Amino acid sequence: DLVDWQKPLLWQVGYLGEKYDEWVHQPVDRPIRLFHSDFLEFLSKTAWYVVFMVWTPVVLYLSWVSYTSLAQGNTRLFSSFTTEYSIPVHKYYFPFIFLLGMILWSLVEYLIHRFVFHMKPPASNYYLITLHFLLHGQHHKSPFDSSRLVFPPVPASLVIGFFYGVLRLLLPEVLGLSVFVGGLCGYVIYDMMHYYLHYGSPKKGTYLYGLKAYHVKHHFEHQKSGFGISTRFWDYPFRTLIPEETFKKED
Repeated sequence: DLVDWQKPLLWQVGYLGEKYDEWVHQPVDRPIRLFHSDFLEFLSKTAWYVVFMVWTPVVLYLSWVSYTSLAQGNTRLFSSFTTEYSIPVHKYYFPFIFLLGMILWSLVEYLIHRFVFHMKPPASNYYLITLHFLLHGQHHKSPFDSSRLVFPPVPASLVIGFFYGVLRLLLPEVLGLSVFVGGLCGYVIYDMMHYYLHYGSPKKGTYLYGLKAYHVKHHFEHQKSGFGISTRFWDYPFRTLIPEETFKKED
């Protein structure tokens, strides 16, 4: 009764104030409309395979560019500080740099999920509540809306472009690109895995079965913990792991 489900929700949730946090964590099994505009509504929805089709060719192309650029032998680490002690980066290092990018993405995934997607907006701030609902609140309110389980390519390209720019500033061009493409691959795996954790049926006892149970707990019982999606690794050092006893009780 707090919102009118026949109208777009994005412009309503900001008025919930102190009731928003409790309301958004009470899931419903129904589709959500965010915008009045049909075009904006279309851009806010994405089928899972669109992410794979859009970004996989980019990962393959940039991987080839990174490897062939490293093969030229011109990339050196710390060359901007000293030429005498700079370290050459050979093409054989590319798989390890790529893997480093994937690991860094898993950390970024955790940090964004915990500190951005699960921020608690001030009850008096209409705009922060609206932003939170747009970024992640709508997913927790309607976790079974299959059209909103992956990140739409248009806004995703802005975020991806930002991280690419940061790596270009911090690292030599080819090295930064190699780390970036590994992180981009990690993002694609994350989005595909997130969809599968909601709609897939992994075999009991497998890694994905454990992740699915973990993610279900995050949605329905432990919204303030269990922020890892593609891996639970970062929940250990940051002490946000969902207690094991909650799983043992079910068994």
